[in-house]
Amino acid sequence: MQFETPQFLVVGEVLRPHGVRGEVRMRVLTENREQLLDLKYVHLADSATDERRNRLQVERVRFNKAYALLTLEGYSSRDDAEGLRSKLVLIDREQITPLEGEQYYLFQLIGLQVVSAGKAIGIVKEVLQTGANDVYIVESPDHGELLLPAHEETIVSIDFDSELITMSLPEGLIPD
Repeated sequence: MQFETPQFLVVGEVLRPHGVRGEVRMRVLTENREQLLDLKYVHLADSATDERRNRLQVERVRFNKAYALLTLEGYSSRDDAEGLRSKLVLIDREQITPLEGEQYYLFQLIGLQVVSAGKAIGIVKEVLQTGANDVYIVESPDHGELLLPAHEETIVSIDFDSELITMSLPEGLIPD
């Protein structure tokens, strides 16, 4: 089983035009919002999996409260920017700012092997963010699709070099 890590990552969603000069207000959907200041271009699409992405040069990024304000090449009026409403803002993996220390992006977990109590469980195919804790969706050859809670009590270690996540899972979570 091999799962591909995504080529594009969603960093925001265009909410509406901002002002009259083509700038758009974007809901920031990344914890590392400072990386937005270094963007040279973005891709706009209707969904994260939409193949019809529109690549646009970024002229300017600034912040206003919790939002980012983007000025994109070719959009110079409010009417121009109106057509961008509800578009997702994606960046390709080459533009991702590396994180420091033991931090990682959730997409980096896709494709890693999960083991618990010395047994291979399966491969992470997706990570859900539920608010309380993340949930790893693991494809297991023995048990099908499993939903595993990911928090400090269940994650023993994550080793990107070995492509291995070691977990300590509660009894009964994995069927016998």
